[in-house]
Amino acid sequence: MTRKLGVLIFPGFQILDAAGPIAAFEIAARYVPGAYDLRVMALEPGPVASSSHALMMARPLDAEPLDTLVVAGGDGTRPAALCQRTTAWVAQASARARRTASVCSGAFILAQAGLLDGRRATTHWQRCPDFAKRYPKVKLEPDRIFVRDGDIWSSAGITAGIDLALALIAEDLGEEIARAVAQQLVVYHRRPGGQSQFSALLEMGGQGGRFAALLDWMREHLAEPLGVERLADRAAMSPRHFARAFAAETGMTPAKAVERLRLETARERVENSAAPIDQVAAATGFGDPERMRRAFLRAFGQPPQALRRAARA
Repeated sequence: MTRKLGVLIFPGFQILDAAGPIAAFEIAARYVPGAYDLRVMALEPGPVASSSHALMMARPLDAEPLDTLVVAGGDGTRPAALCQRTTAWVAQASARARRTASVCSGAFILAQAGLLDGRRATTHWQRCPDFAKRYPKVKLEPDRIFVRDGDIWSSAGITAGIDLALALIAEDLGEEIARAVAQQLVVYHRRPGGQSQFSALLEMGGQGGRFAALLDWMREHLAEPLGVERLADRAAMSPRHFARAFAAETGMTPAKAVERLRLETARERVENSAAPIDQVAAATGFGDPERMRRAFLRAFGQPPQALRRAARA
């Protein structure tokens, strides 16, 4: 069975948003010959300039049904999402396709076409505030690598398009083929869709900042009490001076930083291990499952059990 797969690009598209998934599907077709018939498409066919000015050749948009439609992202999504001819074609092509996917800010085009109303979706973390304002009917999940809601898939920024493509390949051809494709691409085999788009440790400046060593130590001792006094002692500073300096360096209080690290670690264990919820709560310093559940609801909008079910699904 050959699956017709169309990748929609436009002037100013991010080239890796298109090239990453294309490479994944092309390699999958080496393992399963004839699995995919790839076609790059654009409103104006011919050479299309990416945001880097590198060109990609595109076919014209047509009415031929696709198995899968993938919409690239990039700075060019802004004018593309406002182009009625583009969004109308996307809506029509999606209605005929088995599934539709967006990479990075390509979600703006899907949303403008009305395909995401009432659905869960994600996009690049930097574009999430603007997306939420523009499309309040979409159930935006900003802290995800990719999201599937029925026949609509969306992914986070740039390289997350490869994670999305690997998940689509696994659905079509099985996990073994997806794993082989990942090995050929020399990428991690399918980061879970629910994995955070970015690490709390990196967001707080944990690789080279003033408190880098302390943040590493905090992550390794999450099950222990991590009050300001203990952290200040570890940093060889007075509690008051430490609290001010830490907030100035990381943008958050020590207590908030501890909670962020605990949430990130707990979520990874909830989604990617079979450890009981109470054990995860104890190992990450929440103490009891109810306290962790309340923290999850505040941070992620869902309790741990729901995130585990979604990850397994």
